[in-house]
Amino acid sequence: MTDPGRPTLQRKLTPGAIARKALFYLLVAAIVLFAVFPFYYAILSSLKSGSELFSVDYFPLKWNFDNYVGVFRDNPFATNLWNSIVVALLTVAASLFLGVTAAFALARIRFRGRAALLLTILGVSMFPQVAVLSGMYQLIRALGLYNHLGALVLSYMIFTLPFTVWVLTTFMRELPKELEEAAILDGASPWVIITRVFMPLMWPALVTTGLLAFIAAWNEFLFALTFTLTNDERTVPVGIAVMSGASAHELPWGNIMAASVIVTLPLVILVLAFGALVAGLVRARGLARLEPEQPAY
Repeated sequence: MTDPGRPTLQRKLTPGAIARKALFYLLVAAIVLFAVFPFYYAILSSLKSGSELFSVDYFPLKWNFDNYVGVFRDNPFATNLWNSIVVALLTVAASLFLGVTAAFALARIRFRGRAALLLTILGVSMFPQVAVLSGMYQLIRALGLYNHLGALVLSYMIFTLPFTVWVLTTFMRELPKELEEAAILDGASPWVIITRVFMPLMWPALVTTGLLAFIAAWNEFLFALTFTLTNDERTVPVGIAVMSGASAHELPWGNIMAASVIVTLPLVILVLAFGALVAGLVRARGLARLEPEQPAY
């Protein structure tokens, strides 16, 4: 029950506020429809076969999983899927390792040219892939990594490492200096400070940058098409692009749609799972800051 002597604040929605709120929800619905509908229609198409693929249906009339079976039976899709997993995980591991160490140097160590170096790292990401393709091709051939998964990991670092270093550097600058000073007084080395002092506090940034690096490596097509030659080394984007049907003039649209759904689902699950994890970590960190310190007895 409310106290009768205490005034209550009631928000009165004016017609203008109602119109703005309705417009906002309509815009959100339009964005969601625009983003989700292609994936939904790909799922519908993957459940069709033969001439049914060319009929427009917005609801599944029947469930046919032959295309999903045909993806693995008629194509080396399992190998391509495994290659994408290996390349994406290695790219994330290398990007986070180099990103954390570089962020520590750029954020906590004072040296001449630090700002210029950080801007140079960020500027590398502004070049399109085509601009560095020929140079990367010559480098890959010189290192003997052509048609090898290592070539993809090395080339993917071009566009995953800059934003990883930038985000982690910005995040590490906000960490209290007192933690680092206390660790130095206890005799901790820089590596111990990074791994045992800073990294437990950087999980939201690490998870976010790692997820973005994984998505970038998982979806990359140009470098994977250029630096791989055989099906044993191709990743899923190239594997889907080179899928062939029963004849040279037939495109297996059902298999392509099924492969697209199989490739997209892990990303959706990862984004939802790690998004909830990051939200929980940020919320827990905020509550820890608001919690009063307990007196020591």
